[in-house]
Amino acid sequence: YARDNQLFIHNNGDAATDMIIKAHEYAVKQTGQALDKDRRTVPIHAQFARMDQLEAFKKYNMLPSFFTNHAYFWGDVHVKNLGEARANFLSPLATADKMGLKFTNHSDDTVTPVDPLFAVWSAVNRTARSGQIIGRDERVSPYQALKATTSHAAYEYFEEDSKGTLTPGKLADLVILDANPLTAAPDSIKDIEVVQTIKEGKTIYQR
Repeated sequence: YARDNQLFIHNNGDAATDMIIKAHEYAVKQTGQALDKDRRTVPIHAQFARMDQLEAFKKYNMLPSFFTNHAYFWGDVHVKNLGEARANFLSPLATADKMGLKFTNHSDDTVTPVDPLFAVWSAVNRTARSGQIIGRDERVSPYQALKATTSHAAYEYFEEDSKGTLTPGKLADLVILDANPLTAAPDSIKDIEVVQTIKEGKTIYQR
């Protein structure tokens, strides 16, 4: 913090999240900086963050990077081990969005496959392997889910002026898909394929 390094800190359970918040408060006190300085500390996973912890993220300008793929791969196990209330609040994208948090959503490769559209699917549907919905109230729209891998991701890395949205003057980093995730059936989003990848205006992949 004294050197203004941006920190990405791994946390899963709420006790680990408490540690991050306390460490942040301690570090800014020791360095004499503002608690809400725009340093964009990123708690990685923050899966079982409580409501008061989300409020602390908002207060301190922290950007949680959630992991909704867990709802599919281990949602059933979380219900068994943690109970429905805690399991259903894992990676609470809808609540975070209502609070105005700029969250991202990741795959944690190699824990789950690198597949951004699958992450969008898991955020929209929150369907477990059994077919059970893990946190019906925390499902988000495809647009909200896409922001978590595009504009919010650029913001997380202090790159919002050059990436993340289709805006004149920004780098032409984009993909062409074979279906529109905003209008496709929610459960089909994971099956959408990339037709073309463009990096800084140049095609680097063509199906």
